[in-house]
Amino acid sequence: MEYEDRLRIATPEGVDLELRLAGVGSRFSAALIDFLIQLALLTALSVGFLIGGGFSGWSGAAFVIFAFLLFAGYDVLFEVLNSGRTPGKGLNGIRVVCVDGSPVRFLTSTIRNVLRLIDMLFFYLVGITSILVTKRNQRVGDLAAGTLVVRERIATTQPSPFAEVSAPQPQGEWQNWDVGGVTAEELSAVKAFLARRHELTPGARQLLADELADAFRRKVPGLGADVPSEALLLRLVAAKEQRTRA
Repeated sequence: MEYEDRLRIATPEGVDLELRLAGVGSRFSAALIDFLIQLALLTALSVGFLIGGGFSGWSGAAFVIFAFLLFAGYDVLFEVLNSGRTPGKGLNGIRVVCVDGSPVRFLTSTIRNVLRLIDMLFFYLVGITSILVTKRNQRVGDLAAGTLVVRERIATTQPSPFAEVSAPQPQGEWQNWDVGGVTAEELSAVKAFLARRHELTPGARQLLADELADAFRRKVPGLGADVPSEALLLRLVAAKEQRTRA
């Protein structure tokens, strides 16, 4: 069982986002899977060049360029276009994010992956040592780029953690919630989250929705645990505004 570090990040919504940091074991497993995929692609590329006439002259130079782009661009491409997940990271339930929890960008991903050359020194001893001694489990590339590798949150009470909840709400439920204790500041935090939820990474979106919903379940009587977090927040806003107009 891998030891699990946790990190709390303050967000503009006034809610602490808790991230679970990935350790050496899951990161090594992800890197191994990604390396095997790259090796398979390189093998296929080699076979294609052999069939096409070998590696002499321009074809040899082209092979070297394609091979370099494969290994240099693989991680950057997946991290930027797939919300911080390479195939190996996705299979291991981890992803790359910026230190503030926001999605990783092209320049950020490029920096962390170029500096992988330093982390790989002495059979990856430099990177492993850096992960073990830093408080946020960061290798040298992460420290330079301002990134973290975190675990995905596994939903337990919601069948689809990112399902849209824009359908009309049932009558006779949220209209009767006692939302008198919900302050204007709390309502503003909920509205701010709902307004920018589509800009967040799926993991950050789910974490924030759950944090907010759990806080109101403890504060407002009658909020069911079986109601998906985003649906609950939308109904809470509707109930509060209805009470304000009454």
